[in-house]
Amino acid sequence: MVHSSETLQGAVQVATYLDDTYLDQADTRVIAVGERDGAPWAAVEHCLFHPQGGGQPADRGWLEDMEVVPVRDRESGLVVAVAPEGGHLLSLAVGQAVRARIDVQARMTHAALHTAGHLVEAVGRLQGWEMLSNNHFPGQARIEFQAPQPDARLADPEGREEATTALRIAAAAAIADDLPVFARYESEGRRVVHLGALHSAPCGGTHVRSLGVLAEVVLPTLKVKKGRIRVSYSATHRSH
Repeated sequence: MVHSSETLQGAVQVATYLDDTYLDQADTRVIAVGERDGAPWAAVEHCLFHPQGGGQPADRGWLEDMEVVPVRDRESGLVVAVAPEGGHLLSLAVGQAVRARIDVQARMTHAALHTAGHLVEAVGRLQGWEMLSNNHFPGQARIEFQAPQPDARLADPEGREEATTALRIAAAAAIADDLPVFARYESEGRRVVHLGALHSAPCGGTHVRSLGVLAEVVLPTLKVKKGRIRVSYSATHRSH
């Protein structure tokens, strides 16, 4: 809950984290300050920080030398920076010039996992399945599907391995083709992420430039429970 706030008149926050996954710092200014559950927060004009959401973890970031965690503030709609648990956010003033930074290695990890999740969704849809849920967190990444039409392969271990092999082959082919990854905004402002012509989906996450930078993409044999097809996966970003 926000107990008090101050906002720079006419200021609009730019979601810079959606424009360039690889941008690691920006000189910007504070456009709003406030208090959340007794702790101060600040929002900047050019926001580098991806807040947790859409199955993706929050970025690790800094304002000047203060470590911050980005959170979507429900009241204002802004992405605000708060101190991590046990940390402190020193007083910042509306209009103050600040340098924002992110942990770019963590960002690339998150972007690789999120993009790989879209790829898993895409190759799952090629099997005739529909996505039910997703999670792109490190160590927990998975896509869950349902099969609208009965899929005999899912009934026994050999069949599930056969289906998983089909997913692996399709994913490897898309990575080998180095399909471009890009976002477009539809007329109503909805952001849609594309994997070349293979797949598109509404998304507010960060993504790699192309599928060819994905490395160590691993899909263990899928699992089926109560009609839900769980495809776990892992992926990393290739070293520069």
